[in-house]
Amino acid sequence: MTDTLTGTVTGTVAFTDIVGFTAYCAEVGDAAAVDLLGHQDRLVRAVLPDGARIVKELGDGLMLWFPSATDGVRACVELQARLAGSGDDFPLWLRVGLHTGEAVRRGDDLVGHHVNVASRIAGLAGPREILVSDATRAACGDAAGLGFHEVGPVRVKGVAEPIWIHRVESPTG
Repeated sequence: MTDTLTGTVTGTVAFTDIVGFTAYCAEVGDAAAVDLLGHQDRLVRAVLPDGARIVKELGDGLMLWFPSATDGVRACVELQARLAGSGDDFPLWLRVGLHTGEAVRRGDDLVGHHVNVASRIAGLAGPREILVSDATRAACGDAAGLGFHEVGPVRVKGVAEPIWIHRVESPTG
């Protein structure tokens, strides 16, 4: 079987991960965990701007696509805030990483170097943290309500040059 590439798109890829999901499953059971994933899906669909989409589910994480870096960061901030209030007695937080660049379409999926970079950035994020690449930060410009703190260059597996990372600060406006 041959895979067909259907072109490239430029935009922002985000990877999300629910921190503590494994412990949550152990504490409340699989049925409640499945309910939580359904809740996450509803929240994501409520905050996705026009043109954005869920590319795929990755266990308790998601790969999201945004045509605009600013819309992507804003949607992830909103998603993080909404999910944080969902855990009752068990705190639920997201870690999120975003990177802006070109991706190759492979059916409904997106692949390529910039997708891999977004995934690596997400892996660097801590609980309740949204990290973005310098490319995403630059694409956001001086967007109202978004604040960033420069973390600095980091080396990630599979990428030759260090990646400049910025932390998204609480909305300022």
